[in-house]
This record gives sequence, C-alpha cells and structure tokens, in this order.
Amino acid sequence: MKTYKLAAMPGDGIGPEIIAEGRKVLDAVSDKNNFKIDWVEYDNGADKYLKTRELITEDTLKEIKKNCKAIYLGALGDPRVKPGILEKGILLKTRFYYDEYVNLRPIKLLEGVWCPLKDKTPEDINFDVVRENTEDFYVGIGNRVKIGNSKQELDIVRSLYQVKFGLDIETQGSEVAYQIGVISKKGAKRVIEYAFELAKRKNKTKVTSVDKANVLDHIYSLWRETVEEVAKKYPKIQYEFNFVDAVTMWFVKNPEWFQVVVAPNMFGDIITDLGAMIQGGLGLAPGGNINPNGISMFEPIHGSAPKYKGMNVANPLATIWAGAMMLEEVGEKKSSEQIVRAIEAILKEGKVKTKDLGGTAKTSEMGDAVLKKLGD
Repeated sequence: MKTYKLAAMPGDGIGPEIIAEGRKVLDAVSDKNNFKIDWVEYDNGADKYLKTRELITEDTLKEIKKNCKAIYLGALGDPRVKPGILEKGILLKTRFYYDEYVNLRPIKLLEGVWCPLKDKTPEDINFDVVRENTEDFYVGIGNRVKIGNSKQELDIVRSLYQVKFGLDIETQGSEVAYQIGVISKKGAKRVIEYAFELAKRKNKTKVTSVDKANVLDHIYSLWRETVEEVAKKYPKIQYEFNFVDAVTMWFVKNPEWFQVVVAPNMFGDIITDLGAMIQGGLGLAPGGNINPNGISMFEPIHGSAPKYKGMNVANPLATIWAGAMMLEEVGEKKSSEQIVRAIEAILKEGKVKTKDLGGTAKTSEMGDAVLKKLGD
C-alpha cells in the first residue's frame, strides 16, 4: 500500500478544529482508495512561541524536507502576539525555505452558495489565480530612516539568485520609510510558465496577467516582457494584460471573462481575497503554496479567528478543499476529485450549513457530512 507522510501544523485559533476535520476526511478517502497517510505533528504557532520564543527552526524545516511530501496548515495569528511575527517567522519563512513560488487559488462558485454578485452563477465564476509567492514587495527588505546620513546593506538570498543593496541615504526634512520590491527574470518566468501549463492542462484558452506597469514601470515591465516571452511557447493560448485596479473592477462586473490569472506577489494577494468573496466567502476558499518539484503547503486562506476558538462553529470546507488540493499535488487526483464532489453535493443540497453559510451546523457536523457523501 502506498503511504504518504504529511506534516500537520494546526497553528492557532480555529486551526486545530478545522485541521482535525480535514484530516478526518483525508484519512477516510485514503481508506476508500487504498493508500495511507502517515501524519507527522508539528505544534508551531502562538502557544509554542509564547512558551519558548521559538517560531520555526532550521532543524524543523530540514526534518520536514527529509521526511514529508507536503504540509497541511491550519491558520496562524493570535492577539497575544504582535501582528506579523507568526506570519513572517513561520508562514513566510516556510514558503521561502521550500521555495514555494506558486500560490494557487481556485476561484469557483459552487452551486447552492450565495454569491454577492447579482445574477452571477457557478458558470460565471470558475477560474484560477496563480500568484507569484516569493518575490515582489514581500521579499522583506526595507527600513525606516531618520533625518541625517545613514548607510544600509540589504540582502536577498534565494535558490535562483543573490542580491545585495548597498544604500547611502541622506534624509532631510522628515523621517522616511522605504520598502524594496524585487522581481527576477527567472522568478517571473517559472511562475508564468506554471500558469500557462495550468491553462493547457485544464484545456483553457486564455491567461490574464495582472500588474501596474503604467506606474511601477521598472519592476513590472520586466514582468510583462517575461509574459510575452513565455506566451510564444503556447500559441493556442491567448494572453492579455490588465492593470490591478482594472482587474478588481472586472472581477466584480464580469468574472466570466477569466480562466487563468497570473499575478506578482502583492497584487495576487489582494485580488485573491476579492476572489474569495465572489465565490461565497473565506470559509470556501482554499489555497496551495506550491513548489512543483519540492515540498508544498496547503491551507485555508482565512485567518485564525481567535474569538471562535474552541466553539466548534468554524466552516472547515476551505480546509477540507485545501486537503483535496494537497492530495492532487502528491498524485492522488481521483481522491481529490471525490472530496471536491462531496463538498459540491453538500452545498447544493443545503441541508448542512455552518454559521457563515447561514446555518447552525457545527464544524464537526460539516466534516461528518463530507464523510457521509464520500461513502455514498
């Protein structure tokens, strides 16, 4: 029997509850299809940090890389910890360490789910957003500078390249802050190729690229040039450019125009949350941080919702769907499709609804409903 060793990192707030339901469903589908999941538990999150001041160590990352195929993450964030510490020290560190350069977000309205867009149906909202996940303004380099003269040395070390910025700064009149965004030719090319390959695999005919090249011309002109170069290898797939402000408008007015969208890191972060809303809410929005040749990490895109911790009211469907994405990535596409069909059937029937969907079902009851559908 084939066995997959997977890392489970429940995290904070509602994370442990929703991961428990996801694992329950993944274990059931593995039994159904004659493979086994060997879960390896990791307690990285707020509680561990507050107790030990440890976020995620190099040893832990090395251990996961050596032993596991993928990571199943619940949620990170806790009001007892300053915003950004857990996200940067665990989530971003993990993404960068495993070079998870693709953030994949299916934007799909399922039948039976209320959509905030008037007259739009599941046929109108069914596309994927491929977000570059390791570059742009999220590389984490910048600083604040007081009035006067100062020097700054800033480094970026990636598997693809290394960059060092040596800055001589003279500031007059006001303290300033700056953030440096970086896009590399190699980094852009690989994620854009992933988007075109995804379109090809799904028999799509169009890729939409998002940027803000009319204002941030240096960084995003490189992005556009790379889109044009990659597109030449896919003559059967059309491509188009949209500015990020325009694409937010068209997501709302004409979501049916989109098939595969590819975007740099910051703009991808913004538009995928908009995508989550038009597909029915954060409780139905899964995501994958993917390295096609390495360790990938899958999670719901909502937060840890600490005020609902332990109340058994959170919607686990985004987490369960993220688990389905993880199974597809490790090679169990049939099981992945079965889980998504089960989710679709439950929502179409409308008998089991969690609080965010207008019902009273508990987190565990929704997980049970998915299990039942898998057995039908």
